[in-house]
Amino acid sequence: MKFIPPGSIVAVLLVLIVSQLCFAFLPYRQRAYLPILLMTALGFALGQLWDFLGLPSLRLGQANLVPALFFALLLQPLARFVPRPSREPKEPDARRAPPG
Repeated sequence: MKFIPPGSIVAVLLVLIVSQLCFAFLPYRQRAYLPILLMTALGFALGQLWDFLGLPSLRLGQANLVPALFFALLLQPLARFVPRPSREPKEPDARRAPPG
């Protein structure tokens, strides 16, 4: 545990909490949790980039908070464009199947 920075633990917990809140309270139809989690994680990564560039921010420990929340909320409408695997099994193509 000595090698894991505390800021990364706080950031992972914040990503999980914010993604759950976005999934529960944002009014989008036909949503899956995984794209929302992905967009929230991307928003927090952009918030860390904001901090890396030295722009002003509000921090919670080592984790950047305000720009990360802003980017996470800003990216949520894009969650519907994240490709998801279909739940239906793939049927073999009848044209390519050998006769028999």
